[in-house]
Amino acid sequence: MIKIVHNVSTGKISEIELTEAELVKIEQNKQAYAAEQAEAEAKATARQAILDKLGLTTEEAASLLS
Repeated sequence: MIKIVHNVSTGKISEIELTEAELVKIEQNKQAYAAEQAEAEAKATARQAILDKLGLTTEEAASLLS
């Protein structure tokens, strides 16, 4: 995998191979993002289940809380 570096002052564009540490960091970021997305989806599902039990729409619940 490569990264592209653009030196604005010289106009030179370079392609540089990523280091092992950079590749590890990218993989960690991907995993963290996937975990955050899964958590957000689980919260949204739980929230919707509560609203369904109460027989409320999202808009109705928002108006009750404002």
